[in-house]
Amino acid sequence: MKSIVALQSVVTPWLDGLEPSDAELDAIEVEMPLVLAEVDLLDAEIAVLDRKPSDLDAQRIRRARRRMLAARRDLINQSIVAVNMRDGAA
Repeated sequence: MKSIVALQSVVTPWLDGLEPSDAELDAIEVEMPLVLAEVDLLDAEIAVLDRKPSDLDAQRIRRARRRMLAARRDLINQSIVAVNMRDGAA
């Protein structure tokens, strides 16, 4: 039996700069509530792909959609406030 592992010692060299910067990690942390809300909505939608949604399923999807929209609204509002503060407008 032949091995199919890479013959090179390192397939992808680890270069400096491959890790996210502190600013990128902060941006991810700010966006995390929206990401989690989108995942919840996707989970609710996937659960009903192969069947007709029951009333409970429809309610779960509506709630997840509302949470996602609220998280999106909050993120946009935070962005607007940050831009206004940066530009000196209050």
